[in-house]
Amino acid sequence: MHVEDNPGDVMLLREALKDSRVPNDYLVAEDGDDALRALHSAATGAGLLPDLILLDINLPRKDGWEVLRDIKQDLRLARIPVIVLTTSTDGNDVRTAYDLHASCYLSKPNDLDAFLRLAKLIEEFWLIQVRLPIQS
Repeated sequence: MHVEDNPGDVMLLREALKDSRVPNDYLVAEDGDDALRALHSAATGAGLLPDLILLDINLPRKDGWEVLRDIKQDLRLARIPVIVLTTSTDGNDVRTAYDLHASCYLSKPNDLDAFLRLAKLIEEFWLIQVRLPIQS
């Protein structure tokens, strides 16, 4: 699941993962409320839980911090790895992400090629190399 309100970033990541070696359903939530609604619905059996969440912190309605806090406090969702993927390079934001149990913190590059390389690295590490828990 990609929680992102910037359509350009959604399009770039979707394009980068289009030819992924790992089959994936690329789900998008445009704000924190939509993300939590979809996650809680899936947690009750109304859908599949994502294997991985890419989370921007600057979101409308509920910001990424609220979303991350909610995910990590819900035992049905807490094991899902959450990658904070944002434009911020602020040390306080990095610290807050890890305090709230983010799996990692990545700053979005400004350069298109660098963004696409980052997307491929996320795929290689998180979708191919890492053993993720099986969602029940």
